[in-house]
Amino acid sequence: MSASHLVRFELLHKDPATRARRGRLHTPHAVVETPVFMPVGTVGSVKALGPDDLARDDVRIILGNTYHLYLRPGHELVREMGGLHRFISWPNAMLTDSGGFQVFSLAERRVITEEGVTFRSHLDGSKHLFSPESVIAVEEALGADIIMAFDECPNAKSPRPYFEESLRRTTAWLHRCAKAWKREHSSLFGIVQGGLFEDLRKRHAEEVCAVDLPGYALGGYSVGEEPAAMHAGVAYSAPLLPQDKPRYLMGVGTPVDLVTCVGLGVDMFDCVLPTRCARNGLLFTSEGKVVIRNAQYARDERPVDPRCSCYTCKTFSRAYLRHLFATQEILAMRLNTLHNVHYFVELMRQVRQAIEEGRFAAFSKEFLASPGACGQAVASGESGVES
Repeated sequence: MSASHLVRFELLHKDPATRARRGRLHTPHAVVETPVFMPVGTVGSVKALGPDDLARDDVRIILGNTYHLYLRPGHELVREMGGLHRFISWPNAMLTDSGGFQVFSLAERRVITEEGVTFRSHLDGSKHLFSPESVIAVEEALGADIIMAFDECPNAKSPRPYFEESLRRTTAWLHRCAKAWKREHSSLFGIVQGGLFEDLRKRHAEEVCAVDLPGYALGGYSVGEEPAAMHAGVAYSAPLLPQDKPRYLMGVGTPVDLVTCVGLGVDMFDCVLPTRCARNGLLFTSEGKVVIRNAQYARDERPVDPRCSCYTCKTFSRAYLRHLFATQEILAMRLNTLHNVHYFVELMRQVRQAIEEGRFAAFSKEFLASPGACGQAVASGESGVES
């Protein structure tokens, strides 16, 4: 595959009253309409759903995680099986996180050096080294359409001197990633870090964007700071990224975060929130959160969300869903996940339509004042991992 087949971003519309953008991401496996929410399939599976379920919701791109796929089943096995798309029977686009956040979250199990990160597996304690070169090799073996550069994601409460040292190292690692990247199957995105320090964000954005790549991401948000602080950080940082490239906000977030950050100029999002919450019985609706295990739903004949067109809402009552959850039936996870993923995908479809019609500002104001938004203060976090 030549460089002409790399991911390409087409900017179609700009909202006249906000920074919201309507775009189209051309990838080797699918055309992805943006802004887009990417369901997380950490180990090659969006938990409780099959590719056919995702296809019925017109999901064009999902996310996998390099750290977990490297440990199980192993990138060489995936390569032997024809790559991750073929291995999991996924026909559309895929993005792999570099695993940097997961490695750095292993605080007691890793050592950071200029070479990379030595860590011990959370599975069996075995010792491994992730370097920029080895991570790119793993991601290219997996064969995702979009691969992320290896970076460090410091704790949001780290002191400024640590951030400065971390950014220096992450920039050096990005140059090594770019040198190792073969451009044959995947498109490399760089990641801008810097916490809530605006001057560090600006400096790092300049360093990262000086490396000509198909796209760029904002990392290190929604990792412990208050939502208002995160939104303020994105408001400052998103315009620092190129206008003609896709902008990806990693690990975010709630429906409120999505609508807010689209208005700040973000094109791509991922988060485990809809699937993880579904498995814990928390459902997102236009009327606010529904905690389906609660006794109040035992005789409730209504669908989870009367305004929702998903299979779960068209077919089953709240009472039945509560019964399934209370009896720990596997079907509860599937039906809950079908609903939550549909809710997020449909929200982004409405967002795109509003931008196209030049009314995103009104849409955003109405949504953020609605009962649905008021009931959705749920932590997200830049994990990209389903445990």
